[in-house]
Amino acid sequence: MLVHNLSKNNTILNQFIAELRDKTIQKDSMRFRRNIERIGEIFAYEISSRFDYSAENIQTPLAETLIKLPNYQLVIASILRAGIPLHQGLLNYLDQAESAFISAYRKYESETKFKIAIEYAASPDLTGKTLILADPMLASGKSMYNAYKSLTAKAKTKKIHLICIFAAPEGIAYLKEHINEEVELWVGVIDEKLNKHSYIIPGLGDAGDLAYGEKV
Repeated sequence: MLVHNLSKNNTILNQFIAELRDKTIQKDSMRFRRNIERIGEIFAYEISSRFDYSAENIQTPLAETLIKLPNYQLVIASILRAGIPLHQGLLNYLDQAESAFISAYRKYESETKFKIAIEYAASPDLTGKTLILADPMLASGKSMYNAYKSLTAKAKTKKIHLICIFAAPEGIAYLKEHINEEVELWVGVIDEKLNKHSYIIPGLGDAGDLAYGEKV
């Protein structure tokens, strides 16, 4: 698995990540969602460098010019619900992509022990297409992996990109151990660790609650 850690370079991404973490700024849910969306746009730009390109003639009002344009059949899949603004950011740039949505949540057996439940998935046919699977948080890695397995169980994709803004080393290690095919993982920043509840430290809290309000 090839891991792209965007935080290795000093870019405007750092500002958006800082605002997502800041417990005062993140009280503004609209700004929180918009920052996730803007990070999705950055991911889309970065991933576009991995597409196939071919030269095409474009007619301007004055002359023809040759430009290389991307060739892709793309499906963007997001894990509900925190993945929705990230999904929109990707679509803002990759506007010809199809969309898929999948639910994944922790079903607790004890205070610290849980399984990942997948109860809903809606996706176009992924056969021969590039799949981008997005979730803002990669903690244990189990939600991302289960969503990946569910979406690809009945279709052979051309290429797979996994996206997360905040990742724990444990989650990255889990994906590397369990995903055998060639995929690329795009990470905004790699955090320190998971705590005993499998929450990312320093992280930012519950991204879904911060974006859309606390759940019952």
